[in-house]
Amino acid sequence: MTAVRVDGLHLTKEAVWQVAVEGAPAFLAPEAEERMARSHRLLQDLMREDRPIYGINTGFGALAQKAISPEKWGELQRNLVRSHAAGVGSPLSREEVRAFLLLRAQALARGYSGVRPRLAAFLLDMLNRGVHPVVPSRGSLGASGDLAPLAHLALVVLGEGEAEWRGEILPGGEALSRAGLEPLNLGPKEGLALINGTQAMTALGILSLVRSLHLARLSDLLLALSLEAMGGRAEPFRPEVQEVRGHRGQRESAARVLAFLEGSRLLGQAGRVQDAYALRCGAVVHGASWQALYHVEDVLTTEMQAATDNPLVFPELGEVISAGNFHGQPLALALDYLAMAVAELGNISERRLFRLLDPHLSGLPPFLTPREEGLHSGLMILQYTAASLVAENKILCTPASVDSIPSSANQEDHVSMGMTAALKGAQVVENTARILAMELVAAVQALAFHPETLWSPVGREVHRELRERIPPLEEDRSLGGEVEALARDILQLKFPRKALP
Repeated sequence: MTAVRVDGLHLTKEAVWQVAVEGAPAFLAPEAEERMARSHRLLQDLMREDRPIYGINTGFGALAQKAISPEKWGELQRNLVRSHAAGVGSPLSREEVRAFLLLRAQALARGYSGVRPRLAAFLLDMLNRGVHPVVPSRGSLGASGDLAPLAHLALVVLGEGEAEWRGEILPGGEALSRAGLEPLNLGPKEGLALINGTQAMTALGILSLVRSLHLARLSDLLLALSLEAMGGRAEPFRPEVQEVRGHRGQRESAARVLAFLEGSRLLGQAGRVQDAYALRCGAVVHGASWQALYHVEDVLTTEMQAATDNPLVFPELGEVISAGNFHGQPLALALDYLAMAVAELGNISERRLFRLLDPHLSGLPPFLTPREEGLHSGLMILQYTAASLVAENKILCTPASVDSIPSSANQEDHVSMGMTAALKGAQVVENTARILAMELVAAVQALAFHPETLWSPVGREVHRELRERIPPLEEDRSLGGEVEALARDILQLKFPRKALP
């Protein structure tokens, strides 16, 4: 597996996915080491001067006016990490923590933190050797970045806290030892550099974005399959229609739907002059979600290359500047937007599922039951479950980014709630994958009520692949486990096997 190069400037969402989910290793680029070394030398020079530098010879937050003597600078950094590791709740997943480690090393690699190159390299050593800090998911306000989550990550660097190693939860020092690593003694500013930043919300955001783009492609495929199974009309997806509206997402979504439908002989067989909105307006709705996701990708790609520390060390200026690049507002707004965009994919998917199951709307057997209607309920309750997930998504789409609770004696008087937005967004993505899995099961079941010779080639391919996992519903059985397993595969980009355009 190709190793990912961490240079502070060119990380991609695909690289984050490879490291976090597929287990690719990562290494610190030489030019990043050089930049970090330059800022570290400047910081060392400035420390010899008798002037306050935030977080190095001063306290933190509302205690920034308190001077710290040189013999206590190391203790200051250790105490900072320990005191800020106050997160609670269920821990982040291994994938999320791996993305978190990579992105924290990437931020340090920009070379504006004033820390040793060894600090970034050590985070990558932990990543490559499978030392995954246990990071509680709750506790970040997204103001000075993700303070609590980052502090739990940093505890393991010190040999404290807890870490998962080869499936076992161990004390941080023991996990490092088993992996052949020794804890680091933090130098001036290194504790602060480890905990100031937006990397937790960015890590969750990147993984959600990759999954969301896959869900959007799958939604276009499901729109085509459901339309085909119900004998709907293809005219609303013609390019002439999209051009006079002009939105990029709509044009691209409609083009995918037409490509998926190519070769179908079922289109128009229902005899309707116009289809319902869930079919006829599908590319419009999907396209709006696509465009929202394009915006989210722009924000997250910028953030992946960002220096989000405080203070920032500028070797070219010879200055250390205290500022607020750690504030998560750009991400909070974008991740709220992601949740809404993905929830809409689930909303319209549930409407298509409803139509597939209602014989008055689909022209197919009730609840797609192949025999003895009444004795068998078929796929009836899939729609109930999908409706419950849609309702939950609506609640989760209440924006986090418009909230703010002052903290640190009102020094940090506006916060972003970006991590809350990231956590909500990740849950919406999971829920929507389940909704799409349900529509997929129903659309394939519905397609089989027509002669296979009339299906599109894409319909035949999807039918064949799904039937390798889930047998057709001949009589009632429990479907929950099958749908959940399919949704997990969708979230891991494992279904369909063939990459969607």
